Amino acid sequence: MAPSSKRFEEFSLGSHFRADEGRAERLGFDEAILCEPKTESQVHSIVDDAQQRGASLLLTRLEADRAGRLAAVFGEQLDYDELSRTAYFGDVAAPEGHERVVVVSGGTSDIAVCREAVRTLYYYGVRATELYDVGVAGLSRLLDRIDHIRGYPVAIAVAGMDAALPTVLAGLIPAFVVAVPTSTGYGTAEGGRTALKAVLSSCAPGLVSVNIDNGYGAACAALRVLGAGASPRPDAG
Repeated sequence: MAPSSKRFEEFSLGSHFRADEGRAERLGFDEAILCEPKTESQVHSIVDDAQQRGASLLLTRLEADRAGRLAAVFGEQLDYDELSRTAYFGDVAAPEGHERVVVVSGGTSDIAVCREAVRTLYYYGVRATELYDVGVAGLSRLLDRIDHIRGYPVAIAVAGMDAALPTVLAGLIPAFVVAVPTSTGYGTAEGGRTALKAVLSSCAPGLVSVNIDNGYGAACAALRVLGAGASPRPDAG
């Protein structure tokens, strides 16, 4: 029997994509789009759908070249930050009021993950203070800022390697501390698994952790604690 000449049909997102339009009403969070595992055409279709609905989007893990091609189509509706690989689509109002979250990092290698958290908070109308390179390898750097850090109700502590920073910080301040272990490091750091196990084994009472490099998840945890996720964004219609 002769082989069929019909080619396998190319996958189209089409009816497979269903926007979670009720998420903001249900949780106070808009739907966030993880771009990294999606094809460029899939991301384009999702953004196009949001444009037709007049909706805003937070896009995460979006590489710069793909963001540039999206911007060529959607123009100034796309606000992209290369360091955090995040983009806002649509109208995002600047936060009002004082900072309620402080984001600290063990080293400058962790800043990209920090910025993912900061940009997520900003999207939801919460401004954050950023304090970087205060890891415990030079403990005086942290102690020099600790009185300032105590002034915030929520702290996001981002660190790789042995991830000692979140434990030390949670032992020094009364704030709700969210640990973000990062993949920074080499050898037995094992892509962040050692950092994750360290914070999960922490003796600091009440310290919680999100997954490796999950700045977005840490920001959402902070928003829940602050109650900022209980209602739609300030600019949401």
